Amino acid sequence: MVARWCKMRRAPSRSLPNPYPLDSSPPDPVPSTQTPEPTRYRITLLPSGWQFDAPAGTPILLAAHAAGIKLPSLCRNGTCRACLCRARTDVAGGEPAPVAYRIEWPGLSREEKREGWLLPCCAHASADLVIDAPDAALC
Repeated sequence: MVARWCKMRRAPSRSLPNPYPLDSSPPDPVPSTQTPEPTRYRITLLPSGWQFDAPAGTPILLAAHAAGIKLPSLCRNGTCRACLCRARTDVAGGEPAPVAYRIEWPGLSREEKREGWLLPCCAHASADLVIDAPDAALC
């Protein structure tokens, strides 16, 4: 009885179809799923002239630290204003610095933003920047 049951449970002996017949080529390779490298912006600090790249979405303060440059900071969330510095926008009308903030109120008034002031602890570059940072130092 057991032998008969085992014989019935065996898979039929049929061959599987060849996925690559001789007269066709293999399918196209799957496109790469690698994510492109994030956009980087060049940040220049004055009066030292030091430069570093800040990836989009990374606070300027963290990008500076990764480049070996120490900028003054305390709270890292924009409330203490210890890192306050000014971007050189070189526009007569007073353009705000090309930065974005991920928090609604980063510790700056509209007038200060319009005059080019920024908080590197929570500001993300959205273009190349020249920043007056006299207190910058090498780590």
